[in-house]
Amino acid sequence: MATVNDAAQRTADAEEHRKIYKGIMKTSAEVGVPFCLALTMFFTQLVMANGLLAAAISFIGVYLLVWWVVRTFFTH
Repeated sequence: MATVNDAAQRTADAEEHRKIYKGIMKTSAEVGVPFCLALTMFFTQLVMANGLLAAAISFIGVYLLVWWVVRTFFTH
Protein backbone atom coordinates (compact mmCIF):
# COMPACT_ATOMS: atom_id res chain seq x y z
CA MET A 1 0.00 0.00 0.00
CA ALA A 2 1.42 3.35 -1.01
CA THR A 3 1.65 6.00 1.64
CA VAL A 4 2.11 9.73 1.46
CA ASN A 5 5.81 9.30 2.15
CA ASP A 6 6.13 6.92 -0.80
CA ALA A 7 4.49 9.46 -3.08
CA ALA A 8 6.78 12.21 -1.87
CA GLN A 9 9.81 9.98 -2.34
CA ARG A 10 8.74 9.08 -5.89
CA THR A 11 8.31 12.77 -6.69
CA ALA A 12 11.75 13.57 -5.31
CA ASP A 13 13.29 10.68 -7.27
CA ALA A 14 11.60 11.81 -10.48
CA GLU A 15 12.91 15.35 -10.00
CA GLU A 16 16.43 14.06 -9.35
CA HIS A 17 16.29 11.86 -12.45
CA ARG A 18 15.10 14.84 -14.49
CA LYS A 19 18.05 16.95 -13.28
CA ILE A 20 20.50 14.16 -14.14
CA TYR A 21 18.94 13.69 -17.58
CA LYS A 22 19.13 17.40 -18.36
CA GLY A 23 22.77 17.50 -17.25
CA ILE A 24 23.69 14.54 -19.44
CA MET A 25 21.88 15.96 -22.46
CA LYS A 26 23.46 19.40 -22.01
CA THR A 27 26.95 17.92 -21.73
CA SER A 28 26.49 15.65 -24.72
CA ALA A 29 25.22 18.56 -26.82
CA GLU A 30 27.93 21.01 -25.77
CA VAL A 31 30.90 18.61 -25.76
CA GLY A 32 29.96 15.40 -27.56
CA VAL A 33 28.51 16.82 -30.76
CA PRO A 34 31.34 19.30 -31.43
CA PHE A 35 33.95 16.65 -30.59
CA CYS A 36 32.43 14.06 -32.94
CA LEU A 37 32.16 16.52 -35.82
CA ALA A 38 35.68 17.82 -35.24
CA LEU A 39 37.06 14.28 -35.08
CA THR A 40 35.30 13.48 -38.35
CA MET A 41 36.87 16.53 -39.97
CA PHE A 42 40.28 15.61 -38.57
CA PHE A 43 40.22 12.14 -40.12
CA THR A 44 38.74 13.47 -43.35
CA GLN A 45 41.70 15.82 -43.68
CA LEU A 46 44.10 12.96 -42.99
CA VAL A 47 42.44 10.69 -45.59
CA MET A 48 42.60 13.50 -48.14
CA ALA A 49 46.37 13.66 -47.44
CA ASN A 50 46.32 17.31 -46.40
CA GLY A 51 48.78 16.71 -43.59
CA LEU A 52 48.70 16.60 -39.85
CA LEU A 53 48.84 20.38 -39.42
CA ALA A 54 45.80 20.97 -41.64
CA ALA A 55 43.97 18.17 -39.85
CA ALA A 56 44.76 19.66 -36.43
CA ILE A 57 43.73 23.16 -37.51
CA SER A 58 40.47 21.87 -38.99
CA PHE A 59 39.80 19.89 -35.79
CA ILE A 60 40.19 23.00 -33.65
CA GLY A 61 38.25 25.21 -36.04
CA VAL A 62 35.32 22.83 -36.42
CA TYR A 63 35.19 22.14 -32.70
CA LEU A 64 35.05 25.83 -31.82
CA LEU A 65 32.51 26.64 -34.54
CA VAL A 66 30.14 23.80 -33.64
CA TRP A 67 30.57 24.47 -29.91
CA TRP A 68 29.59 28.12 -30.50
CA VAL A 69 26.57 27.15 -32.64
CA VAL A 70 25.35 24.65 -30.04
CA ARG A 71 25.83 27.07 -27.16
CA THR A 72 24.18 29.93 -29.04
CA PHE A 73 21.19 28.24 -30.62
CA PHE A 74 20.48 24.90 -28.96
CA THR A 75 21.01 25.26 -25.20
CA HIS A 76 18.69 27.27 -23.04
